[in-house]
Amino acid sequence: MKDVWEEPESQVKKINKKKIVITSIVAVLIVFLLVVIGLYLSNKQAREWIDRNIFRKEVEQDKATTIELKEEQNNNIYAFNKYIGILNQTKFTIYGNTGNEETSLDIQISNPIFSSGNRFLAIAEDGGQKLYLIEDKTISWKAEIEGNISQIHVNRNGYVAVVITGTSYKTVIKMYNPSGKEMFTTFLASTRAIDVSISNDNKYLAIAEIDTSGTMVQSSIRIMSIEKAESGDTENSLEKTYTSPAGKLITNIEYQNKNKLICMYTDSITEIENEQENTLVDNIDKKVSFQSIDLENNICSIEEKSSGLFTADSVVNIVNTDSKETKQYTVNYVAREIYTNGNIIALNLGTEIEFINTGGWLVKRYIANQEITNVVVSNSIAGIIYRDKIEIINL
Repeated sequence: MKDVWEEPESQVKKINKKKIVITSIVAVLIVFLLVVIGLYLSNKQAREWIDRNIFRKEVEQDKATTIELKEEQNNNIYAFNKYIGILNQTKFTIYGNTGNEETSLDIQISNPIFSSGNRFLAIAEDGGQKLYLIEDKTISWKAEIEGNISQIHVNRNGYVAVVITGTSYKTVIKMYNPSGKEMFTTFLASTRAIDVSISNDNKYLAIAEIDTSGTMVQSSIRIMSIEKAESGDTENSLEKTYTSPAGKLITNIEYQNKNKLICMYTDSITEIENEQENTLVDNIDKKVSFQSIDLENNICSIEEKSSGLFTADSVVNIVNTDSKETKQYTVNYVAREIYTNGNIIALNLGTEIEFINTGGWLVKRYIANQEITNVVVSNSIAGIIYRDKIEIINL
């Protein structure tokens, strides 16, 4: 019989050394990650090192995937969706991001103008009559236009607007649905269309026009109801006309989300929403070298600011058209050119291209050993064009 006075055995709790080691390692990794993130966000030199050595954001010339070109051929090159297309001798060859040929299409055009939206690409003969719509990698439809095509626009859903000159009217605009059916035609008797844009919900066609008949240029924007125009109700299809102050020159318009129409002038960028036009960017008293509205729910402008006696920085101001929040990205060079598409802004700095996103962060940096003169950019792929090749940058 067990002695009732016997003291109970002390229970010693075993320590799980493996769990402690794992917890310690995780804690150290979290602290390290927080430190790295803090340095990345706050320290430019650390960010440069991390981008180069950890994220591998730098691409050097001759180390990228390439598409070979024949120097004697007249190549017309365009980036759209996730492809790079080369139009040469009525053959439009489409390449993927690995540099391999995906397909080749018969396009009877020699002097093209391009417009892309989402997976759609419109190609027309500049000053000619032929028009094609490509969806992904196949020809969706083609058409012959009366008059001379001067401009085209395709929205993300495949609706196409064509600006035509060389008729009895100053400008004629035709609209097509995604299957190639002509929806309606509108005529401008005394003004010239500078740009057109179709809303993302396919409800409105905006036309930027200028009148040069007076002593000063007069810019205006007309908004048309596509549904009313297609039904033949031409009298009521015009929803609204916005007239700019005399002498103010409009250069570009672009529909963004929620039917916001962004309007670019030589000295400012405005937004038309809920029948009100408000200024987003005013370039008065600023040394603005470039600006663009060809972005997804953002606009950008590049302002040169002196950084020394003979040096200047390029400050990229990116404005979100929904929140009106501004992000900045600064490079210690004067930008030679910019290229924009979707969420990508490409800065040509001479022998470098910096690809940044609309959040103000570096996506890729391309370093060349010669001057860069020709670049094509989509939202997911870019091509650096040389005489004998195209170097592909995946974004």
